[in-house]
Amino acid sequence: MNQSAQSDVAVLIGRFQPFHHGHAALLKLALTSAARVVVVLGSAFRARNAKNPFTWEERAAMIAATLPAADAARVDFAPVRDYYEDARWAEVVRREVARCAPDAGNIALVGHFKDASSQYLNLFPQWQLMAVENESEIDSTRIRRILFEAEDMAVSLGVLNQLVPTAVRQYLKAWSNLPCFAQLAEEHNIIEAYRKSWSAAPYPPIFTTVDALVKTAGHVLLIRRKAFPGKGLWALPGGFLEPRERLLQGAVRELCEETKLGTLTSSLLDALVDVKVFDHPDRSLRGRTITHAHFFDLGTQRLPEVEGGDDAALAAWVPIAELAAMESAFFDDHFHILDHFLQLTAD
Repeated sequence: MNQSAQSDVAVLIGRFQPFHHGHAALLKLALTSAARVVVVLGSAFRARNAKNPFTWEERAAMIAATLPAADAARVDFAPVRDYYEDARWAEVVRREVARCAPDAGNIALVGHFKDASSQYLNLFPQWQLMAVENESEIDSTRIRRILFEAEDMAVSLGVLNQLVPTAVRQYLKAWSNLPCFAQLAEEHNIIEAYRKSWSAAPYPPIFTTVDALVKTAGHVLLIRRKAFPGKGLWALPGGFLEPRERLLQGAVRELCEETKLGTLTSSLLDALVDVKVFDHPDRSLRGRTITHAHFFDLGTQRLPEVEGGDDAALAAWVPIAELAAMESAFFDDHFHILDHFLQLTAD
């Protein structure tokens, strides 16, 4: 430990998608300031996508590879899922830090305020905030763009020499040969084209979608997405609201189009239990997308016939008891929506 260390534990929070020189500077400060460091890896346990291409295990390995053995031994990694609720998320972060360092008395939080996404630093008033100037113009979005838009990977990796530690560049070189890379690059380029299509609008558009959570006989009705973004991932039946639709009408329409659910519309309307708005700015890759999730409980003992249609490659009844183990296979925040209505996570 550096003799100038003043805290028992320093906490560094981020998504690190991927880890770059700016992150490395913060980690160096944390290691200098405390006996131990807890690196909180956000957006954990979710499916790979163009914005979150690396699993939390891959990010932990990437970061550890940049450290000498003595420093690596002082670092613990704490994966934390996205809860889209500040108070709940902050409580889980505090609990994970306590799990990694149960005897810590003096805790420092290391970070810098770069934009609105940095407001999480204000959620831990009981910790000593070590806010530093953001002197780096490096950001992970730019790095992902270099990776996924590469025409020549060797050239792109050369550019990344200036942005990421050598160990991370080597990691990315090997990682780009994994089978998932091509699909993530395709998804990235589709989303960029999608965003470009409305870039000339006077204001960034805000999209409205509707989703349907249908429960019965200990199962919920899910689909597998047919196209990007989220191709092949599990999702709730749903989609964009049409111009002349009411919200409930749109939810029922999307449900029937994507699952061909063998239930009368009148029975569905009678089975509506709750409606909840999910509006976190980062919940969707497609841009600011606010969804209205409709929870239906059919209350039957049998599973109605279903068949994938429209944007769904498959429709299936999935046992509720199996959903928690499927967390990393869900599109966008759909696991969070299920968790809200069905209380799937222990905390």
